[in-house]
This record gives sequence, C-alpha cells and structure tokens, in this order.
Amino acid sequence: MPETARQIADDLRARIDSGEFGPGTRLPGEPALVKQYGVAKMTAAGALRLLVTEGAAYSRPGSGTYVRDFKPIRRVATKRLAQSQWSSGNSIWSADMNGRPMDVVDIEVYESEAPRWVLRALGLEQGAAVLVRSRRYVVEGSAVQKAVSYLSADLVRDTPIAEPNPGPGGVYGRLADLGRGPVDFVEELRARMPSAEETEVLDLLPGTPVVEIYRTALTADGEPVEVNHMLLDAGSYVMQYNFKS
Repeated sequence: MPETARQIADDLRARIDSGEFGPGTRLPGEPALVKQYGVAKMTAAGALRLLVTEGAAYSRPGSGTYVRDFKPIRRVATKRLAQSQWSSGNSIWSADMNGRPMDVVDIEVYESEAPRWVLRALGLEQGAAVLVRSRRYVVEGSAVQKAVSYLSADLVRDTPIAEPNPGPGGVYGRLADLGRGPVDFVEELRARMPSAEETEVLDLLPGTPVVEIYRTALTADGEPVEVNHMLLDAGSYVMQYNFKS
C-alpha cells in the first residue's frame, strides 16, 4: 500500500535523528522517493515540504532538500514567564536557551502614537502614546525571533524601561519596581507564511513559516501593562506548554 506524505516524512525524520542523514546532507529527491515508496510525485513532494515546514530541512531551489544544521530552541512558556525567572534578575528569554549564547541586536526604544490594536490591548484612550521596544534575537549566527513590546508611555517614561538595557530582570523586573509587576499572561499564537519583509528580517530559508505570538502581561488587578508582538522562525523553535489539572 502506498505510503502517505506524513508517513514518508516521519520515516525520513527518523533517519535524520539516527544520523543516517547528517546536518547539511541532501535528502533523497522526489524521483528517489517515488521509486522507494511507490507513491505519486505529488506525495513525495509533500513529504519533503513537511520536513521543511517542521524545520528539519530546508530547500535550495534547483538543487534539492537538505538537512538543517540547527538544534531547535525549546520554548517552555510556563517556565520562561514564571515570576521566579525574572524576579531573580534573569531575562525571560534566557529560560529558553539552556546556556546557549543568544545576542539581542537592533534594539530600538522610542515613543510613538499607539496603533489601534495596541490601544485596545492596553486599554488606552485614542491618541495615547506608547513606549515601543523593538529587538531581534540571534542564536549561533541565525536570527530566530523579532519582538516588539508596547507599554503606556505615561507609565514608563523616564524609567529604566525607556533605556535599551532596562537592567536585571528586564522590563518585568522594572514594572515590579513601579508596583505593576505582571502575574498573569495571555498568549495568542498562530502559524503562517511570512511576508517578504519578514523573510528578510529573520533571514528565513525558502518555504519556512513563522510563528506569530501576541502576549499581554497583566497585574494582579487585571491591568494590562505590556503587549508584545513576537515573530519566530518556526523552524528554530519547539513550543512546549506544561499544565497541571
């Protein structure tokens, strides 16, 4: 019985995990997969696309599909947003890295009139100003994420939050200093294909989707104090959520 694209992709991933296909190795092309698995060319192409979409491989137009040479970052949302993480002086993103070096680059901090969606998220009046914090995260030479945070300018103006480096514990540590430390978070996540500009910003390989996350941080009183728009290279991340019933 012919294999499905999913089954073929799973088989190829197992062979990658076993070391049969090492980093940078060219995977069997569509004709080889058609012959080996007895499937249509469309099914073989679909299997290779799945590996690209899942970040296990990348495509070189006119050349083939190759094993990706990058260990995915495990993003554990419940761990990185725990108060114990940032209140101890650590950045929340350091929880993802397990000692791997990460560089924060292209940091921009400025005031701007709030976009309409930010006004709604932060409960601000029309025309209100926000402080914008924009940055990119680079791991092992690869840009893996761009993040843009928005906070009420009236709340954080002339505080360390308005500086490129807000200090130990990051923005959440400084919000706590202001008596507005976040205790609850809401993240909305979706996966999609990137725009041409986003592809350039994250230097994405062809066919790589992005994960888009909108996170709102709230105080114990339910006051929204920050909204963060994150764009992640889907091929560089594993998203993990831990829950207790």
